[in-house]
Amino acid sequence: MFPRNIKVSRSFSSPCSDIWQLITDTHTWPQWGPSVIAVECTDRFISQGTEGRVRTAAGIWLPFLITEYDEGHFWSWKVAGIPATGHRVETQEDGLCQVTFEVPLLAAPYTFICNIALDRIARILE
Repeated sequence: MFPRNIKVSRSFSSPCSDIWQLITDTHTWPQWGPSVIAVECTDRFISQGTEGRVRTAAGIWLPFLITEYDEGHFWSWKVAGIPATGHRVETQEDGLCQVTFEVPLLAAPYTFICNIALDRIARILE
């Protein structure tokens, strides 16, 4: 079976609940997301069906929709109607929290941006 996504992961010693709060808080997206410089959304914390728009690093405003949402574990979205990254948070057996970005195969170069996002998350959590 051919994979549909490329996964980029990192483990953190912070509680998964803290990381989940960080990555679902639209106010913090510009802090850790290199491709997002601003967010307009009526919901501070996302959930299934949350809609808004993001201003990209290129300065363009694009609409987004949260298409999948499993509280505390996973969310994914569409940006400008196109399936974008999935965001997964899982507690590992060693007690660490693993954060995984799932990037559609057709957007494989975006894994570079996801690694920068993981670096930024690490700095925020320090």
